[in-house]
Amino acid sequence: MRYAFPCNIVRDEEEAEATGREAYVITFPDVPEAITGAWSWNESLEMAEDCLAVALGGHVKMHEDLPTPSPLADRQVLIAVPIIVAAKLTLYTAMREQNMSAQDLKAKLGMPERTIQTLLTPYRFSHISQIERALKAVGRSLIVEDMDAGLTKTLPSSQYERARCSTGGIADSESPCTAFSASAASREPTENIVPSSSRGEG
Repeated sequence: MRYAFPCNIVRDEEEAEATGREAYVITFPDVPEAITGAWSWNESLEMAEDCLAVALGGHVKMHEDLPTPSPLADRQVLIAVPIIVAAKLTLYTAMREQNMSAQDLKAKLGMPERTIQTLLTPYRFSHISQIERALKAVGRSLIVEDMDAGLTKTLPSSQYERARCSTGGIADSESPCTAFSASAASREPTENIVPSSSRGEG
């Protein structure tokens, strides 16, 4: 599965009028609880990534299925979670599919309980080698892919010009970012995970 979701980044005219500052509202149609805002287009991309990662982490905490990304629609931006988060979400999904508990994973890996709990918490840091080892234990593996950062589909001309000027081309598909893809280890890679994050108050 690809952990990159369509995002709506829309100018908040009411906030802009009240504060005299450029303002944006950020939402994800597939992840309704992921709502935030920012004071610039560039900040919107950063805040969107953080917001998405936190929201998906909430699904993990509540032991819920993760939402499936819908196709990118016009005027939407593709936002992906950070690499480590994406890898951990893949581990979580694989364990759910196999009805595997944390204790089952601990038995397979021979790791301390604390390490296992960290592996299963998306927002806590784990070394990628530990996550890869855990993924192999559940029959999964990672491959590397890249994508254009801040990929958009038919961005409105006014927003496009602001994005291009403020980010040096990030909305113009000139800035690559690293991405991870996951596939079942026993078959050809068919599933992708892409990395990439609530209004900053500064």
